Amino acid sequence: MITLLNGEQWDKAALLEKMVDDDFYYGHLGKNALSSSAIKLLEKSPKSYNNIVRNGKEQNSTALQIGTFLHTMILEPHLFDERFEIINVQSRVAKAFKEGNAKSKKIVLTAKEHDENMRLVDAALRNEYVLNVLSGSEFEVPQIQMLEGYAFRAKADIYDKKYSFVADLKTTREIDKFEWSAEKYGYDIQAFIYTTLFDVDTIQFVVIDKDSCDVGIFDVENSFLNKGYKKLKNAIETYKHFFEMHNDLDSYILRATLK
Repeated sequence: MITLLNGEQWDKAALLEKMVDDDFYYGHLGKNALSSSAIKLLEKSPKSYNNIVRNGKEQNSTALQIGTFLHTMILEPHLFDERFEIINVQSRVAKAFKEGNAKSKKIVLTAKEHDENMRLVDAALRNEYVLNVLSGSEFEVPQIQMLEGYAFRAKADIYDKKYSFVADLKTTREIDKFEWSAEKYGYDIQAFIYTTLFDVDTIQFVVIDKDSCDVGIFDVENSFLNKGYKKLKNAIETYKHFFEMHNDLDSYILRATLK
């Protein structure tokens, strides 16, 4: 049985079936289950979590749309026409884009954005290692478990149950510095949550450089997972303090020493 943050109790099988629907996964579960993105926000600031997750403040929508484009074209290209509309302009400030974006119920991208990001898609799909990873795997697989007493949700970009393997697609600049990016963006938290929820032996990050189109494969050691677990534990304590014990968010301060 899965108990959500709002107290709802679900049979796990029934919940997993519902999680295939993105509106339910990102909408209802976005507010009522924790995730790697929620933990990253809590670690950053409980106010960030409150504004974005609980109050629905929009994040960097353009970056999220382009990320969805890459995932769709690499993992689920048959869904492209259902999800996207391309406006034949070079800039989002163009009148045609603004009018098309206002009318469309799909994700709208400029022709320039489409062409630039197809370079990354093509680089991934020409890479023999990436093709081997994709072969025989399932894509966008949802999972939910009780972890540390809380419902945690996740969607694996690439999941191979037979080989106990999960992979996640990322883009970056200066791929040789991805180790630093992984620390900055809390990928250790994601790695811990995914390996735990999917009960897999291996997680990899498949990374595409936005400038060079280089493809990088980054494996994960136990020390990386352990760092993610420590951050998760600290973030849960923050959640308890402000959202279960209802301490005043305005009492939160960030303390640091400049050196």
